[in-house]
Amino acid sequence: MDTAWDVYLRACPCRDVLDLVANKWTALMIGRLAQRPHRFGELRREVAGITPKVLTQNLRSLERDGLISRTVYPTTPPSVEYALTPLGQSISVHLIALNNWTQANFDEIRRARAAYDAAAEAAPQPVS
Repeated sequence: MDTAWDVYLRACPCRDVLDLVANKWTALMIGRLAQRPHRFGELRREVAGITPKVLTQNLRSLERDGLISRTVYPTTPPSVEYALTPLGQSISVHLIALNNWTQANFDEIRRARAAYDAAAEAAPQPVS
């Protein structure tokens, strides 16, 4: 590991990679691509709510960073398939774990949010 990179430093250039992999769309896209390669339309359908523009932007960023590969097949019209690279597979384990943790703990998080919001509403308001 290169000790010159420290994501806790403001000027660390690897923060943009952290921004990419910590993005909800990236986590969901990589989770789906971990199952098998997908075409653009399949990925758009399976990652509900993502717009074509955001999907395209994220695919390009992931390809640029070496996390996914893009294969164009010589059909009419050309078909394109996206798949995880070995680097993408190495991060997929962590992002799938994060997705699973979110689902497993969401009821508890909702209860905590409700309790916090109720306490905030009950607290006396400062006089202006």
